[in-house]
Amino acid sequence: MNMQSAQNPATLKKIAVADLRVGMYLSKLCGSWMQHPFWRTSFVLQDPAQIKSLFDSGVAEVWIDTAKGLDVLQAPAPIPVAAPAVPAAPAPPPAAPRPVSVAEEMARARKICAAASGEVASMFQEVRMGRAFSSAAAAALVADITDSVRRNPDALISLARLKSADNYTYMHSVAVCGLMVALAGKLGLTEAQTHEAGIAGLMHDLGKALMPMDVLNKPGKLTDDEFRVIQAHPQKGYDILLEGGAAAAMVLDVCLHHHEKMDGSGYPHGLKGEAISLYARMGAVCDVYDAVTSNRPYKAGWEPTESIKRMTAWSGGHFDKKVFEAFVKSIGIYPTGSLVRLSSGRLAVVTGQGRQSLLKPTVRAFFSTKSKLHIVPEVIDLARAGVTESIVGGEDKEAWGIASLERFWME
Repeated sequence: MNMQSAQNPATLKKIAVADLRVGMYLSKLCGSWMQHPFWRTSFVLQDPAQIKSLFDSGVAEVWIDTAKGLDVLQAPAPIPVAAPAVPAAPAPPPAAPRPVSVAEEMARARKICAAASGEVASMFQEVRMGRAFSSAAAAALVADITDSVRRNPDALISLARLKSADNYTYMHSVAVCGLMVALAGKLGLTEAQTHEAGIAGLMHDLGKALMPMDVLNKPGKLTDDEFRVIQAHPQKGYDILLEGGAAAAMVLDVCLHHHEKMDGSGYPHGLKGEAISLYARMGAVCDVYDAVTSNRPYKAGWEPTESIKRMTAWSGGHFDKKVFEAFVKSIGIYPTGSLVRLSSGRLAVVTGQGRQSLLKPTVRAFFSTKSKLHIVPEVIDLARAGVTESIVGGEDKEAWGIASLERFWME
């Protein structure tokens, strides 16, 4: 048994999920991280809802540490897993937006993206002119983006990935805002923390408003001197927000440190490991994902699936592994808009995420790799009972002469 060396094997016990009780210390979850619902794997169970969430995920067994929490014999009376008793909250939280399909949310997400891009452009212009921007307007934008993400994250996050050269910087801010909100949900952050994470995403690149436009929009690789100029944008943004006096500490921190890396090779301060806050680690993942999946004048964006694959290889050095795993859970291993090959030999575009499995999204098959011809599109929910089709892997649209995928997943 190769359990964690820091633990005493004598206090570790493998039990069925059905035998879990509040007060037990989860030491390890059996199965892949893609299966279980938590971003952490070692913590004390404090809420019956955590047990139900774990039970619903399909994980059958876990390891508990009796030195850090209750043993099976010490545990209080069992709480039915099917309907756990959740303690009443002092005051009911605001009602969450009703979950909807991608198609249902698409029209609203388009309007939100258009309005948000214009609002962020105005904020940048105010900063360039030395005037204060409206923090109230930013808060209202984040509220709209949060509601859209909670109704269906696939619509707004995928739309925000589609940028023109003219609005890249502004839509990048909108995209990172949406990604931060979705990630905050997977990390179990509070309502207030999620809102601040969204504000941080919207404001993380504010310092680019003071960067020379010829450097910021250069259609090619930056020189060393130009890169040093761009590296000043986190500090510039931090100074702008600090002078405004309305930004929360989390927002300031993400603005200043979203380019730090876990191995200490980032900037501006070369922070390493635990010295980087959770929120800055979140910002690093969200910022890089949107940047590498976006088309720029000097390079085409990577396919979403290819981006996840490459970022996985960087995890640990560039990114916090646990935060990155939670990020993948928030957007999927095959994010909406990805081109994939099915086991039947057809190509399909991912149109929505499966809520039970990261490996079984909903797709629209539209191309035969055997005949190399377009076929009548077919929507397939890979998680539906009886469906034998599965995803073999990601594909590059250019290799198949497919100019655009947008019409296949937006319709």
